[in-house]
Amino acid sequence: MLNPDAIFANNEVCLSDIEIYGFDYDYTLAFYSIHLHSLIFNTAREMLIQQHKYPEGLRSYEYNANFAIRGLHYDVQKGILMKIDAFHYIQLGTIYRGLSPVSDEEILEMYEGTHVPLEQMSDFYGKVKMKLAHGFALPEIEPRSLACEASALTTDLQDSTYGGVQCKMKCTNFDIFYFKSEKYISHGEKTCRVLTKLINNGKKLFLITNSPFSFVDKGMQYIVGKDWRDLFDIVIVQADKPTFFNDKKKPFRRVNQSSTLLWDKVSKLENGQIYKQGNLYEFLKLTGWIGSKVLYFGDHIYSDLADLTLKHGWRTGAIIPELQYEIKIMNTKEYSRVLLWLQGLTGLLERMQVYADPESQMVLQEWNKERRELREMTKTIFNPQFGSIFRTHHNPTYFSRRLSRFADIYMASLNSLLNYDLHYTFYPRRTPLQHEALLGSDQLSTDKIPFREEVAQNK
Repeated sequence: MLNPDAIFANNEVCLSDIEIYGFDYDYTLAFYSIHLHSLIFNTAREMLIQQHKYPEGLRSYEYNANFAIRGLHYDVQKGILMKIDAFHYIQLGTIYRGLSPVSDEEILEMYEGTHVPLEQMSDFYGKVKMKLAHGFALPEIEPRSLACEASALTTDLQDSTYGGVQCKMKCTNFDIFYFKSEKYISHGEKTCRVLTKLINNGKKLFLITNSPFSFVDKGMQYIVGKDWRDLFDIVIVQADKPTFFNDKKKPFRRVNQSSTLLWDKVSKLENGQIYKQGNLYEFLKLTGWIGSKVLYFGDHIYSDLADLTLKHGWRTGAIIPELQYEIKIMNTKEYSRVLLWLQGLTGLLERMQVYADPESQMVLQEWNKERRELREMTKTIFNPQFGSIFRTHHNPTYFSRRLSRFADIYMASLNSLLNYDLHYTFYPRRTPLQHEALLGSDQLSTDKIPFREEVAQNK
């Protein structure tokens, strides 16, 4: 049985080496209820009608919280939402236009197969695909197939949601959010315990978020208390990540508590002050917080973690709230039973395929049919439309591959840190490569599988 509150390692990390802990805010320090997604969706819907003159009938659409999952790709030009695996292949049966499934035949014709080139789907290379790798992007998916240009609708949706939670800058319901924090924010009692534990062990803390100070301040007061800023050595808001990690020119600006920008030059970053914008290169210069002694936590694989891993040598921790839900499913007897039989049946197919006689081929057809049914069952257990955020039928998802590349460790929430001593070392599992044997297992190896020529000779 896997522990849903455990921390999992892609790379070896010793907490004894970590001196500085950094955090994103949204979905890292603060978690939100489904009511916030509905608020974002409803606000965007009204702005599409009022500002962009979309049909009044759009008001009949409601946010479906159980439809989409993180890590999907949205084809901006074709208006298609899809799940893609680590090898850039679309998983058939997980393609939607609005809430309507798209047939395999239409997809094969539309994309001339199922492969999607990297430059069309990666945030690093272009904007043809919009990767939905974080919670606030989910309400941007249009609820139905509308009679309009898909790319124009995407542009209008993004303008209306203004980066998901950033719609609060435009949102007429922002005051509702302010006065009903308990409705939109999941209480973070353990968040305060995590931060206090780190401070009591002599660690330095900093916050780098894209959200404005007024929004962060309201949320942190609710989660931690009015003196929350005393816990952090440095607080940076509206950082404009991921540009923050690459730009070398944008200066830091001090902000007062009424969010007014101050004009004095920032020559050092001080505790108790609020800073806006800036860039990581200046941050490193002013703090000296360089390399693997820094561990930064965030929920967005690209905006929060990728550049820190690839360019700056910080250690990274990914917050994946869905992890807890998926592990609980994986621990059920139903899932274990289906998965074990699926793996066993696949092994039988691998051995049986060398027999060309009609009886064997008929058995193969029946087994392949059963295997397809089992694979659909393992998908539906997690989500009827898209399955697990980590796997397609047999491969890791594109999201899962990026997670393993850019996150040293990952967990469902920061609360998991409470389960570990700060001298603990996280070791990644030595998972066997395809050509390596499973030690201690009597699983059939490929060197025991007869080839078709051997079968013919034995007859």
